Amino acid sequence: RAQDLEAKHARHGDAFRWHFIGHLQSRKAKTVNDICELCHSLASESAARRLTIPALVEVNLSGEETKSGIAENELEDFLALYRDVRGLMTMPPEADEPEASRPYFRRLRELAERYDLRELSMGTSQDYRVAADEGATMVRLGSILYGR
Repeated sequence: RAQDLEAKHARHGDAFRWHFIGHLQSRKAKTVNDICELCHSLASESAARRLTIPALVEVNLSGEETKSGIAENELEDFLALYRDVRGLMTMPPEADEPEASRPYFRRLRELAERYDLRELSMGTSQDYRVAADEGATMVRLGSILYGR
């Protein structure tokens, strides 16, 4: 969340390269612009109008209503809205087996190749190996590093 980002940035300053990975509300875009070098979760037209830093477009490949992201069939039009898209991001459905994520990661890689996008943010502590196999350039490791 942008509020958490502000607090952490106040504590650590520019000692880190900050990336925003949560749901981006358009009213918080200024905070993200001021602190971060990359937004991993661009998923709305209103946020795209306010964001000024490079971004990854979040794609909802599972169709789950509880997940943010652009539907695959809307991706081409959405990519035309924002000039500094560096890649794509997805969060597959929760599953007990890491292999269950593979079709989602593979599809995201195929979309990135189609649109000539280099970065792929996909995979978490549970399925990062599968994500790496499918071409992830960024993974989110939390519990594997810090515990639950």
